[in-house]
Amino acid sequence: MSTSPEALQGSDLQRPGLFASLPGDLAMWFFILAELTVFGICIVAFAVTQALRLELFQASRALLDTSTGLALTLSLLTSGLFAALAVEQVRAARSRQAAGWLLAALGSACVYVWLKLQEYAHLLQAGLDMEHNTFFTLYWILTAFHFLHVLLGMLILAFMAWRCWRLAYAPQQCSGLVSGVLYWHMVDLVWVVLFPLVYVLN
Repeated sequence: MSTSPEALQGSDLQRPGLFASLPGDLAMWFFILAELTVFGICIVAFAVTQALRLELFQASRALLDTSTGLALTLSLLTSGLFAALAVEQVRAARSRQAAGWLLAALGSACVYVWLKLQEYAHLLQAGLDMEHNTFFTLYWILTAFHFLHVLLGMLILAFMAWRCWRLAYAPQQCSGLVSGVLYWHMVDLVWVVLFPLVYVLN
C-alpha cells in the first residue's frame, strides 16, 4: 500500500480518531470554527445592543428593504446548492459537469454581490452610513465583514471550477473541493443568521 504524498493527498483516511469522519481538510475546519467564533461575537454584540436600544433598532430596521434581504438570502442559498451539486458530480467522476455547477454557483453569488452593492449605494445616498446611529454602525460592520467573505468565497469557487475543468479532482481525491464548498456553506450559514437578525427580528 502506497504512503507517498501523492497517494495521501486529498484523502481523509489518514486522520485518526475523532477527526477521521470529517469531510474536507482538517485545517479548513479550524479556519471555519475561528471565523464562526468572530461572527458569533459580532452577532451577540448586535443582539445585546438591540436589547438595550430597542426603539432605535426598530426604527432603523424599518429603513431597510426586507425584500432585498430575502433576495440576498435566496441567491446565496441557491449558490450553496449548486456548489453541493458540484461535489456530487466529482464523486460520480463527472468533473466537467462539476465545473458547470460551480460556475452556476459563482453566477448566483454575483447576483448577491450586485444586490448588496445596490443596497449599500442606496443607504449611502440616504445618509445611512456607519456614523448615522448605533444600528447602522453595527449593520455596516456585520454585513461588510460578511461581504468580504463572500468575495473570497467567489475566488475559491472560480479556482475550483478551473480545477474541475482540468480534471484535477477524482472521486476519492477531492478534499480540496470539499473544503472550498464547506467554506462557502459557512458563508451561507452566517447570512442565514444575519438576515433575520438585521432585517426582520424586533
